[in-house]
Amino acid sequence: MKILFIGDVVGKVGRRIIKEKLPYFVKKYDIDFVIANGENATHGKGLIKHHYDELIDAGVDVITLGNHYDSKNEINKYIGYADRLIRPLNLKRPFPGEGSAVFDVDGISIRITNVLGAAFMKEEVNAPYLSTLELLENEQPTNIHIIDFHAEATGEKQSYAYALDGKVSAVIGTHTHVQTNDAKILPNGTAFISDVGMTGFNDGVLGFDKDSVVRANMYGEKSKFTPPDNGRGLLSAVVIDIDDNTGVSNSIFSIYYVEE
Repeated sequence: MKILFIGDVVGKVGRRIIKEKLPYFVKKYDIDFVIANGENATHGKGLIKHHYDELIDAGVDVITLGNHYDSKNEINKYIGYADRLIRPLNLKRPFPGEGSAVFDVDGISIRITNVLGAAFMKEEVNAPYLSTLELLENEQPTNIHIIDFHAEATGEKQSYAYALDGKVSAVIGTHTHVQTNDAKILPNGTAFISDVGMTGFNDGVLGFDKDSVVRANMYGEKSKFTPPDNGRGLLSAVVIDIDDNTGVSNSIFSIYYVEE
């Protein structure tokens, strides 16, 4: 099974480049299943129903979320019946939707789980590792299990992945919007990368207009981070090749495509 995991989709440019380039990468790498983190897809923060549909129509099979899971009130109205949308598993407060779900691809069962990290994150969550263990103990096993670990600290991501090495097929880090250079297979067969990166406006900061971010971070001004509607796009992703029977990952490599 070949899985394409696309990093945080940011705004209109991110949605556009997926529509334009996803068919190319699916064909090039003979992809069987596509996952994308969509928590920034609506104007850089949250995910409305129209943009959920837009990504699914573009060829994404499952969309995961992150710390901005509740940034658009509309999500409360549709997440309960959006069967390809996964919100964080380890939320402390009640929230509709599912934190983990199983999908069938030609008889191969694939579980997709979304987990929020605890270090340097503002959201109050249950312990990521213990929440994952509880899931593994209480749910039926599947052929393949991929976790989107949406977290800030690379050390937490690496520790979490090593603790789950051999228990899941892949731990894919999201959230920082900057692709790391550490994609690898851990000793017991779990694929890992600290952060897959982001998909959106390339010539800014984390997919946003650079001036809006600089004013806030460097000058201390009140400035709303704004993703441009136009501009050169970046698509960040990883391709994971997983054994259908054992769930062990054979390989993982990253994609970092920038439009000319």
